[in-house]
Amino acid sequence: VVVTFVYSTCEDTCPSQVQTIRGALDDLGEDVPVLAISVDPENDTPRRAKRFLAEQRMTGRASFVLGTRRPPGMTTPDLGLPDQDGRLVRMRELRGSPVVVTFVYATCDDTCPAQVQSIRGALDDLGRDVPVVAISVDPENDTPTRAKRFLAEQRMTGRARFVLGTRRDLAPVWRAYGIQPQRGALDHTAFAVLVDKEGTQRIGWPYSVLTVEGLTADLRRLLAE
Repeated sequence: VVVTFVYSTCEDTCPSQVQTIRGALDDLGEDVPVLAISVDPENDTPRRAKRFLAEQRMTGRASFVLGTRRPPGMTTPDLGLPDQDGRLVRMRELRGSPVVVTFVYATCDDTCPAQVQSIRGALDDLGRDVPVVAISVDPENDTPTRAKRFLAEQRMTGRARFVLGTRRDLAPVWRAYGIQPQRGALDHTAFAVLVDKEGTQRIGWPYSVLTVEGLTADLRRLLAE
């Protein structure tokens, strides 16, 4: 897989990078997957991404990976709910650093572990930790013991906090982030949200397009602000 980092309105380095990749594929005589990951999610739209790939003659040969922009001014609820160790999690106490917020349940064996592993990989690549808040979407079954076991299995003990509560406690949190919780056979919304240093929701990553490289790039940018 070839991974590169671009933005759709770039006129110099990004087209040059992509043309080098296209030339390498032509010389190779076969295609391999190419991921062009947005470094400007506020301005990279699906239409602009398609146009960029078309201009570089890479339509069908590359995927332009977009983190979704959150609507302007979307703040984060303060939570005030316990984590797996019984300590209250308050978002206001995390101001001054970007925060990764994700939505999981402790007995999940597919999307939740995959999301958390992408987050862990991004922290490793970043070379430092930022707060990670994993919010329960299955409050009836997520217990402190199960939450601790989930974090341990994902090798995220001490690097993430698993927020627990009743359905009534968590419902306003889910609404604030636009999340559908787990309901029987209906799967929850699999999403990671990056919150900036001021407590504003900035970038959303649906599970289907979440990558370690893209998440790392967005965290670097938020840290530099």
